[in-house]
Amino acid sequence: MKLATFRENGREKIGIVHGNDEQLFDVAAAADRIGRNEPAFVSMLALIDAGQRALDLAANLFQTHRMSDDLSIRVADAEILAPLPVPRQMRDGMAFPLHILQAPRGRRKFSARAKGDVEELARIESEPLGDLPEVYRKQPIYYITNRFSVRGTNTTIKWPRYSQTMDYELELGIVTKNRGMNISAQRAKEHIFGYTVFNDFSARDVQEIEMQGRLGPAKGKSFDGGNVIGPWIVTPDEIDDPYRLKMEARVNGETRSTSLSDGMLFSFEEMIAHITQDETLMPGEFIGSGTVGNGCGLELCRYLEHGDVVELEIEKIGILRNRVERQ
Repeated sequence: MKLATFRENGREKIGIVHGNDEQLFDVAAAADRIGRNEPAFVSMLALIDAGQRALDLAANLFQTHRMSDDLSIRVADAEILAPLPVPRQMRDGMAFPLHILQAPRGRRKFSARAKGDVEELARIESEPLGDLPEVYRKQPIYYITNRFSVRGTNTTIKWPRYSQTMDYELELGIVTKNRGMNISAQRAKEHIFGYTVFNDFSARDVQEIEMQGRLGPAKGKSFDGGNVIGPWIVTPDEIDDPYRLKMEARVNGETRSTSLSDGMLFSFEEMIAHITQDETLMPGEFIGSGTVGNGCGLELCRYLEHGDVVELEIEKIGILRNRVERQ
């Protein structure tokens, strides 16, 4: 299933996406029709907490009532929210080798451009990428970001006033289910509720300063609307192999990069195994893959401008679309 969170008549609802991603089936309304007040359909978190029973009920309601026009609304007419508006936790990784290698060079090029140092810029351009630091092969690397700053598709992201350089990042993400600790990689699939697209908007000039402090990004990532998830969550049964999905980034309709979700240093299952060492994984957490190679302006030296529309698309999931504006 493709599962969305949307707002209708001031109420937050969850829906099943259907009709070539053009219709939303209101599962709570369908349950009400058969005289069943289902608490699991109050929100996406409630659905995740309720487990497989609630997903099966939603699927059965859809199959029974999908032809009832009054139980579906057009996606174009709905206010689509982030599918998981407030995750219980947000972690973002560094799993794609090409991005790991190109990002530091991108930061150096950014600095050289800011100084107008043409010779330094040319020298950096001519350098080979070098070898991947061994730490990235030893264990999954991730940071924890602001779970309250999440937005959804078709929203306008306000450029932080303290930054002059905004960037997008194309990532695959998962949402977790089933509480657990010390989960093996072999059993970690039991804890993946579904997959989604993640745009990790970044204030690059601020991040450049913060990374020198060796404590990870803070205001370079954490600002209202900086974490964009969507357009919906796709359950694993809809995706044969999450590590062979086509990924594409577009700005104002121009394709900036095309990639595949293969080649991750650690799978999501291995990330879960690492995260849950003596730490409880909660249902409704979000985990990002990290940026796919060439999936951001930092690697391409092409940053965002006021009014740009960013579209991030992942095969079998959908298109995450946002406009950025200076304040």
